[in-house]
Amino acid sequence: MFGKKAQPPIKSLIAQGTRIEGNMKFTEGLRVDGEVFGDIQATPEDNGSLLVISEAAIVQGAVQADHVIINGTVRGPVHARELLELQPKARIEGDISYIALEMHQGATISGQLRPLMANGAGGSEEEKPLLKLAAKSA
Repeated sequence: MFGKKAQPPIKSLIAQGTRIEGNMKFTEGLRVDGEVFGDIQATPEDNGSLLVISEAAIVQGAVQADHVIINGTVRGPVHARELLELQPKARIEGDISYIALEMHQGATISGQLRPLMANGAGGSEEEKPLLKLAAKSA
């Protein structure tokens, strides 16, 4: 499902040593190596969005994009509309929601994990079929 779609290019960079205070919106790809004190949100597009939060980065605020890759620190909720990748040095303090999750050994989450349905509806447990076991009758 995710391998067929090409990654959007990273066209913006918040370099290490840079501190941004305030909410941000971006299109296509954004890489954060510095500090952001505010929300980071990708505007929904047909060709998707990619947010990379590197090992040196610190984000204090909500994060939202189609494909989110984290190897730094996020203090706030994370919403991945498609795929969330948590690399070994990822530290998240907040709830996360995602359709698909890839978590490497060493990544930590202090919050709730909320898987979403692929069609965009989240948390509807009634859509999952019940597991029925076959019992032998004597």
